Amino acid sequence: MISKTIIIPCFNEIKTISEILKRVKENINEVDNIIIIDDGSTDGTKELLSDINEKNIVIKFHEQNFGKGKAIQTALYEKLNDIIIIQDADLEYNPKDYKQLIKPFVEANADVVYGSRFIGNNEYTRIHLFWHYIANKILTFICNIFTNLNMTDMETGYKCFRKETILDLKLKERSFGIEPEITIKLAKKKFVFYEVPISYAGRSYEEGKKIGLKDAFRAIYSIFKYSIFTK
Repeated sequence: MISKTIIIPCFNEIKTISEILKRVKENINEVDNIIIIDDGSTDGTKELLSDINEKNIVIKFHEQNFGKGKAIQTALYEKLNDIIIIQDADLEYNPKDYKQLIKPFVEANADVVYGSRFIGNNEYTRIHLFWHYIANKILTFICNIFTNLNMTDMETGYKCFRKETILDLKLKERSFGIEPEITIKLAKKKFVFYEVPISYAGRSYEEGKKIGLKDAFRAIYSIFKYSIFTK
């Protein structure tokens, strides 16, 4: 049985953290483990997580908010299983897609699997935020130019890796620049990428969506930085 580690970066998700943790536990096996990194939450999330004491769940706390990238880096110091799945703490991504995400590792010897919101056979995708969609497409297009990949969704929250591939990287980005950094560094090492369709229930900014224009500019900067100026 292939074992999974689910990494959940978390910042001010008091409304969703209990539900996403419930959904994650419903879609893992007894050999799997969960690592939650609270990234300096101030809305009660930290206190809620502090009360959790369950087998195979590790919870770490940042004293301040650093960003998603730093939370992922902290998680990688913990005990990891064969396959690493990054799971956002909101309800945009559904853990029932884990079976779909794991399949290329088992059947096609994948090193890296991304869950795409933009390829067919998704059970559902919320019709949502046109300009966010356009920004995602532009960032993915630019990233494809430098990596020579033909991925459809570089900014996806569902990024999955064999343990040895992600540990082979020296990650530096603290915020959402981690998305292109991971992609470019993995592509430079010639790891085998796959994409699979996933469901997506995107949030509005009123509902708590945190990615904005400054994150898009940071992603562009990161693409150029790690493609051209970093070996």
